[in-house]
Amino acid sequence: MGEIELGIAQIDAHGLRSADEVAADHRSILDAIASGDVEAAGRLARDHVLASRDRLVAHYDTTLSLPHPARRTESSSMVQRQFPRPVEVFDLLKFKKPVWSPKRRRLESAMTIYDLRTIAKRRTPRAAFDYTDGAAEGELSLARARQAFEDVEFSPRVLRPAASVDTSSTILGGPSRLPFAIAPTGFTRLMQTEGEIAGAGAAGAAGIPFTLSTLGTTSIENVKAANPDGRNWFQLYVMRDREISYELARRAAAAGFDTLQFTVDTPVAGARLRDKRNGFSIPPQISLKTVLNAAVRPWWWFDFLTTPKLEFASLSSTGGTVGELLDSAMDPTISFDDLDVIRGIWPGKIVIKGVQNVEDAKQLASRGVDGVILSNHGGRRLDRAPIPFHLLPEVKREVGADIEIGIDTGIMSGADIVAAAALGADFSMIGRAYLYGLMAGGRAGVDRTIAILEDEIVRTMKLLGASSIAELEPAHVTQLERLIPAPRR
Repeated sequence: MGEIELGIAQIDAHGLRSADEVAADHRSILDAIASGDVEAAGRLARDHVLASRDRLVAHYDTTLSLPHPARRTESSSMVQRQFPRPVEVFDLLKFKKPVWSPKRRRLESAMTIYDLRTIAKRRTPRAAFDYTDGAAEGELSLARARQAFEDVEFSPRVLRPAASVDTSSTILGGPSRLPFAIAPTGFTRLMQTEGEIAGAGAAGAAGIPFTLSTLGTTSIENVKAANPDGRNWFQLYVMRDREISYELARRAAAAGFDTLQFTVDTPVAGARLRDKRNGFSIPPQISLKTVLNAAVRPWWWFDFLTTPKLEFASLSSTGGTVGELLDSAMDPTISFDDLDVIRGIWPGKIVIKGVQNVEDAKQLASRGVDGVILSNHGGRRLDRAPIPFHLLPEVKREVGADIEIGIDTGIMSGADIVAAAALGADFSMIGRAYLYGLMAGGRAGVDRTIAILEDEIVRTMKLLGASSIAELEPAHVTQLERLIPAPRR
């Protein structure tokens, strides 16, 4: 028998704590509990433990040769024990209310845009998800754009009060509650049936601009109806039949859209290898492979089969199949002459989307445009294209005093938007981030995207010591150079 067991066995022999003493203590404690006197029960339980402890310690000190730490005073060395008090326990522990809605539960579980992407991938057939998620060829343009934002080192300022943060700004002559807008996306209802209606409604509720694509699946007029009091922008491709484009611009102006994005980076389509490997086409062609992949997502099939057919809604009256219209939207003969014509038609602000070098930005500024958007089309056209975020500081220096500068491609976090604002972007645009939310949960998912970005923007600004967008400055950001261009020869 070991020394501990021997000591315990000797307790009765030494008369330390008899069975009657222990039983009496227990009865006293139970009587106090039965009478509702919790404090008395706790006090009696504590006295019982302390009495047993003191006798055992004394017994070990005198009869056993066990290593024993130096005794301290009761107040400094011994844990204070008490009978559990329900009131105190429930002050520290709160039961979470159950969330019965599966949609709400999955959206609340998303803490980042990447979380929404994971949910979207799980809920969307592979071909439709990859159409959104993928980029051209090796997808280097997209990967580099995202990496550029990740390669940011922030420089916070201390002792700068930022108890509240003003995230609002003026973008292209109008208010925006946050420093970003929703970018134009084509064939949006393919990803989730609510499509642009969800995007426009969420943008309006959040107080940010929404952009409808020429290749959108909701008409100009229906987007206006979904966002009647908010800011709507229209993205324009100059089609081979120029009159189609001119008429779209007139319709958008008549509907009250305040800004036109004239896209110039798409003379031809990029090589979308994911789409080719998936057998994906526009319009979608159903094969055994797509049926099997979508079979485990019956909600997507239900939406696809029970809602109006997918079409480029603003072009539905022009004739031609979806494939023919898509092909005609890309014209390698587009030129500055087309810009001059569109400028004469459009009464509001006009920005050029797809600028990828400083010289083009300077030339466009000299032609009187209101702004440029640094973009490589989300990496969906030319692979190995310039990184918009890397272009931003120089473009700001050269033309920032004359025109407004927007940026897109690679934005996956509110911190990315803050970094862009610090380096001179007047606004950022979110495309995939918006669509991940849409695929994850329709309108509620887009609301969640905006809420995540807003929370990240506010937190980042507070940590930087900036209480408004105007207080963000280049000194807040260092661009870590992973890819350093070689000198030109």
